[in-house]
Amino acid sequence: MLRAAGPRRLLSLASWLLRPQSNCIKTSKYNIVTFLPVNLFEQFQEVANTYFLFLLILQLIPQISSLSWFTTIVPLVLVLTITAVKDATDDYFRHKSDNQVNNRQSQVLISGVLRQEQWMNVRVGDIIKLENNQFVAADLLLLSSSEPHGLCYIETAELDGETNMKVRQAIPVTSELGDTSKLALFDGEVICEPPNNKLDKFGGTLYWKENKYPLSNQNMLLRGCVLRNTEWCFGLVIFAGPDTKLMQNSGRTKFKRTSIDRLMNTLVLWIFGFLVCMGVILAIGNAIWEHEVGVCFQIYLPWDEGVHSAFFSGFLSFWSYIIILNTVVPISLYVSVEVIRLGHSYFINWDKKMYCAKRRTPAEARTTTLNEELGQVEYIFSDKTGTLTQNIMVFSKCSVNGHSYGDVQDVLGHKAELGERPEPVDFSFNPLADPRFQFWDPSLLEAVKLGDPHVHEFFRLLSLCHTVMSEEKSEGELFYKAQSPDEGALVTAARNFGFVFRSRTPKTITVHELGRAITYQLLAILDFNNIRKRMSVIVRSPEGKIRLYCKGADTILLERLHPTNQDLTNVTTDHLNEYAGEGLRTLVLAYKDLEESYYEDWSERLHRASGAPEAREDRLARLYDEVEHDMMLLGATAIEDKLQQGVPETIAILTLANIKIWVLTGDKQETAVNIGYSCKMLTDDMTEVFVITGHTVLEVREELRKAREKMMDASRSMGNGFSYQEKLSSTKLTSVLEAIAGEYALVINGHSLAHALEADMEVEFLETACACKAVICCRVTPLQKAQVVELVKKYKKAVTLAIGDGANDVSMIKTAHIGVGISGQEGIQAVLASDYSFSQFKFLQRLLLVHGRWSYLRMCKFLCYFFYKNFAFTMVHFWFGFFCGFSAQTVYDQYFITLYNIVYTSLPVLAMGVFDQDVPEQRSMEYPKLYEPGQLNLLFNKREFFICIAQGIYTSVLMFFIPYGVFADATRDDGAQLADYQSFAVTVATSLVIVVSVQIGLDTGFWTAINHFFIWGSLAAYFAILFAMHSDGLFQMFPNQFRFVGNAQNTLAQPTVWLTIALTTVVCVMPVVAFRFLKLDLKPELSDTVRYTQLVRKKQKTQHRCMRRVGRVGSRRSGYAFSHQEGFGELIMSGKNMRLSSLALSGFAARPSASWIETLRKKKGGEGSTACSPSGAADKTLKV
Repeated sequence: MLRAAGPRRLLSLASWLLRPQSNCIKTSKYNIVTFLPVNLFEQFQEVANTYFLFLLILQLIPQISSLSWFTTIVPLVLVLTITAVKDATDDYFRHKSDNQVNNRQSQVLISGVLRQEQWMNVRVGDIIKLENNQFVAADLLLLSSSEPHGLCYIETAELDGETNMKVRQAIPVTSELGDTSKLALFDGEVICEPPNNKLDKFGGTLYWKENKYPLSNQNMLLRGCVLRNTEWCFGLVIFAGPDTKLMQNSGRTKFKRTSIDRLMNTLVLWIFGFLVCMGVILAIGNAIWEHEVGVCFQIYLPWDEGVHSAFFSGFLSFWSYIIILNTVVPISLYVSVEVIRLGHSYFINWDKKMYCAKRRTPAEARTTTLNEELGQVEYIFSDKTGTLTQNIMVFSKCSVNGHSYGDVQDVLGHKAELGERPEPVDFSFNPLADPRFQFWDPSLLEAVKLGDPHVHEFFRLLSLCHTVMSEEKSEGELFYKAQSPDEGALVTAARNFGFVFRSRTPKTITVHELGRAITYQLLAILDFNNIRKRMSVIVRSPEGKIRLYCKGADTILLERLHPTNQDLTNVTTDHLNEYAGEGLRTLVLAYKDLEESYYEDWSERLHRASGAPEAREDRLARLYDEVEHDMMLLGATAIEDKLQQGVPETIAILTLANIKIWVLTGDKQETAVNIGYSCKMLTDDMTEVFVITGHTVLEVREELRKAREKMMDASRSMGNGFSYQEKLSSTKLTSVLEAIAGEYALVINGHSLAHALEADMEVEFLETACACKAVICCRVTPLQKAQVVELVKKYKKAVTLAIGDGANDVSMIKTAHIGVGISGQEGIQAVLASDYSFSQFKFLQRLLLVHGRWSYLRMCKFLCYFFYKNFAFTMVHFWFGFFCGFSAQTVYDQYFITLYNIVYTSLPVLAMGVFDQDVPEQRSMEYPKLYEPGQLNLLFNKREFFICIAQGIYTSVLMFFIPYGVFADATRDDGAQLADYQSFAVTVATSLVIVVSVQIGLDTGFWTAINHFFIWGSLAAYFAILFAMHSDGLFQMFPNQFRFVGNAQNTLAQPTVWLTIALTTVVCVMPVVAFRFLKLDLKPELSDTVRYTQLVRKKQKTQHRCMRRVGRVGSRRSGYAFSHQEGFGELIMSGKNMRLSSLALSGFAARPSASWIETLRKKKGGEGSTACSPSGAADKTLKV
């Protein structure tokens, strides 16, 4: 639908215009009519909800229902309602956001007049007027603007997170259409690509006035951008609504599930199988009982109507018991898990210690489903630039015509020693210099002042070859807007040395060279991309000379130089290696003079390629490649990207937690290796650092084989007796780290990694890499980052975490089990794709060692207790079946069954799942070894599950048979028989509630006021409800429902009943208490040792204070020596003790069994047998 006067047409290759193109967006899922049916349909996709619906249907069949329907429908409706309210709330905010966007106003040209229209009413083919600081309503082709040459400036923060301004330009033929009368007559035809999600590419052609004009991304304004520093512009709507690139990029992220989720689903299936088995046993029992015994009582206990045989009675009994015993899989389990995860997410969001005041950025849990998996991470894959480093670039050194500049010099001109730093270079001669820029080598400025032609050409290149935008708010006050920090640093360096980039138009660049304004004609920009890894500009000087200036990666540019540069290339290469060895980021600079005739011919071919409808990118790449050959070398730049604060300490502590860190970076090898040493990933104490640089499959395979052989030889020389062939023959791929001695590191280049990731070599690469303490992959592409992560996920079956800050890290972040985004200098695309985000790498330590470990601990304790309490509750029915003729009679009354999981036991276990902790957060950070149980999956696995089930069954046996045995001969105070069904039910139910309350008290490691309130409050609620249900008031209101008036009062008034309850509680709980005391004494866990250490320290402090009170004065030295341990001198000198306390910890315990984690790790095939356990270290140093 085209509303303008001119007959404009818009076509795409996919014929997407054939359907109506509305600009209305919809991110919501429901409306008022569809909410209930659609939401219920989605909820019943969950197997658990369908299962309970099936049970509800069974309960509505009178022949098999032994419980009232409300025992199932109440919890089911509660769960469905809570989920529906949550979904409705989320969707309400989506509706609100959609309405806010769709109702924004826009000026649309209709019949030659600008009219206000809502965004939702904009259509493809409309011409829209935008004004300064307005959002772009749809994907527009820029037609004209208030700026000269059809330029306009935009901010793309909503698309890619970059806050710097970018320039867009109308094609010259439409740039003069500045008024509405001319625009109303515009009748061009656009043929373009179909809608896609590529933000940096657009291909199309405008046909107008019998000519065709190529269209590119530089002519497009995308929805979500903001117009800046431009009074107005006009644009033609190309894509609208869901077809815009912004909406095309808002696809759903892959849903991630934790290992505990997967295990829980398996266990629920096992429990269901167990439930069926119990139902079958009891059904067979019913059939036998009815055949042998029940037939004798047909006179006054006849079969129900429709039951004609014992076999059919057993069949009906099976379904009755399925209903009664269904509480072994409680519906409240799934809701409780989500509530606990939500609480953990809020703790992360509220953590002030993960808040960056400088950027005002808090940590954010962007998902609630992965918290406990943060406590199980074994591999971290990290980007380097902006993640380990600050991504704030500083021009540090350079090489010009074979001379290196940038070394700090003393007053005599010699290279200054470390720690000596004289005054920085004085740039006061230059009124346009940036006062924040500092350089320490005055010889470079002297070369500029003396007129060195090579130095002048060097800085001229830096001031011309870029895409930086300049903004001059007042005379001489320049502000640069650069697409990357590197580019901004280079242009700023040229500015301070006298070559000031002042302004640009689409066809010119103005530079002040040593105070003289010179305007160069900009003929072409050969832009940077990840494949080219270089950027060039072609300019014409005022003298008419045409020159190409190029800057790019050394691996690309050095092979494109003219052969006469060989000697200079050798010297510059030495400088590049020196700079990279210092951890600096390097670029090579070169130029080439072009003949006028050659340039005219090349420019004509470039114009034809730009307008080609097919293979446009390939044709342009070939032309770029042609002109960027036989260049003359100018020199090289070296930019410093400083480490973020706390990175070395964080890596050291995470390494102590047995987490392996792999760095995947696009930087060159030398730079990445040097950063590795700065981060303490690589150390001089390492046995060897293997460097893989092979260019062919055979070379890479041979280098990997030699690396493995060296590790094996070193291991054998230490008497390990390890056979590598035996290791390879094992069915499960495990790391050779289990058996080798020494510390190794692996560095591999991108071209070698491409071969290593091939199907026939990936296992060899992974074996070698996992045998090393540190792995650094250099010159890798975004796709290779994701492939490395996927390789570890595929074979190691370990939890992986990827962390990065840029768009090139998105694929890696989405591939890993857990993705973490750093909100840094490269925009927010990584954050938008992540599961967790914060502003500094050092916060990763707290995220994993505190929040992750606690989340895993809490979830495991919650699940163990939950399964225990429900088996203890449900299995009583099973034992009772053998004493009630297998008649599906319940032990408890139906109200207790309904309220047990909803009221009596729900809040205490939730409090434990949300607030519990074994050691304080400071100890979690000090003792990284506490993290290992999560990696080994020790706290909740199939073995732990069966232990919980066994404890629950044991409790149920005592819960039933002790009261049953007592009641067989017990009498009341008045001599009457005590044994009646209701008294028995009250006694068992009371025993159960007290036992599970005591049990959760034993399980709770960290008591808060909330824990106390929930545990004792739940007990109080039980007794209040129990007495209320047996009261006169309810009986008078509902005589058919509450018939047993005064039963609870009469039963609990008997001393025998309370003695029975006390006996049951003691017998159920004492074995647990005894076992835990013995375990604590004979085989303590690491957390037990830490708590013991805390108690000892507290006692020591108390004794020390008492000693000072009585007047004894000890020297400060002796006060320190009180807790001093011998044997750490060598460790301190070696630099390995980033956290001494985590190694010295187990000296307090000093029990032979304290190295239980290492023993288990060897059995399981874990990683790190060579890493000394805390206990092992303590055994050598101190015996208590």
